[in-house]
This record gives sequence, C-alpha cells and structure tokens, in this order.
Amino acid sequence: MEAKKGYKAHARYLRISPAKLRRIANIIRKKPYSEVISVLENMPHKGAHLLKKVISSAMANALKQNEKLDEDMIYIKELQINEGPRMKRIWMRARGRADRLLKRFSHISVVIDEIGEAKKK
Repeated sequence: MEAKKGYKAHARYLRISPAKLRRIANIIRKKPYSEVISVLENMPHKGAHLLKKVISSAMANALKQNEKLDEDMIYIKELQINEGPRMKRIWMRARGRADRLLKRFSHISVVIDEIGEAKKK
C-alpha cells in the first residue's frame, strides 16, 4: 500500500506571470499553515491573494477528508508554480513595426500535510 501523500488543491489558468508568483511562493514553502495565511493576508501582491485562495482550498479539502485535523499541525509540503499557455498579442510600434506581447498564465499546485507525518517518514 502507498503512503498517504497529503491533501491537494490546484488552480489553473490564472492570469498572472509565473515569475511573479514564484517570488511569493519561495517565501512560504515548508512553513506552517497558520503562519503562511497570516503572511499572505498582509502582502499587497495579487499573487499573494491567489496563493492564499489555493492554500485555503487545500486546507478545506484536508478538513473534509479528516475532521480531526488541527490547523496548527499542518504545513505546506509542496508548492509548485508552473507556466500555463501564453496569449500572443500585437504591440504596435513606431514606423509601422510591431512587437509581440506575451500574456502569461500560471498553474498552482499545493500539497499540505501534517507535521507529525513528515517526521514519521
């Protein structure tokens, strides 16, 4: 039998650059859930709001599967920011030229787990 791999949540096709999300994600990786939520609530970035929603969704999934969980015993086990598709747009320039403008999308994957589970492995 496989070991339990935590509780997951995903958000796909978010209209924000992965580079902007990764700056915030690097701050909160491997930290406790309660600390992560308080940090994200106090950040002014758009990406912080999106990450908070996905992490809260993962916590809701965890509580639905196991009602005995305590928020203080949960940490961010894995947080991935992947690049989604790009919308290609034309940016008109001087003298009849045009540049290409790439509007980037992101995918967020979060896995949370109990702190005690990490020490058992």
